[in-house]
Amino acid sequence: MPTLAAMELGATRHVFALSLLLASAVGCHRGVRFEDHVLSKPGVRYRVGALPPVWERVKLSNNDLAWYTEDTGHALSVNATCQERKDAPLDVLTRHLLIGFTERQEVAHQTVVLDEREALRSHYQAKLDGVPVELLLLVMKKDGCVYDFTYVAPLGRFEDRVADFESLVGGFHSERTS
Repeated sequence: MPTLAAMELGATRHVFALSLLLASAVGCHRGVRFEDHVLSKPGVRYRVGALPPVWERVKLSNNDLAWYTEDTGHALSVNATCQERKDAPLDVLTRHLLIGFTERQEVAHQTVVLDEREALRSHYQAKLDGVPVELLLLVMKKDGCVYDFTYVAPLGRFEDRVADFESLVGGFHSERTS
């Protein structure tokens, strides 16, 4: 019989594999460069904070940047969308990030300031293909772009790596390019 730790690791790998599957359904990585914590792609350039070496960078087709911890199954992602769209409120943009998650329960949300703009920070518990997870989402609009940050943790392991999410977001600065 597998140990509880083995079952948890299996579940976290399952959650990440499902996250990759969902994420790979949309998008493309053309023209994206990431050097010295700065991402550049057509129309936008932004900096993010440093992460500890436990995070392995992975490519997800609908995110500019994504990382995963092999040992614990935590995941981080960052994306900027700068297409001309109708101006949706931050709560609507946050709900868009929750597509694919079921049994969503909001733990907390608050308005914060990020890069001199109002942002919505939301903490949820949910399930992805029946596997419980915790999510921390941060959504901001600036200069015609929507920036979203996502942290996914196995249920009960949220605090393990949330400081890394804070570091990533804390180093954020954007600049719109032409």
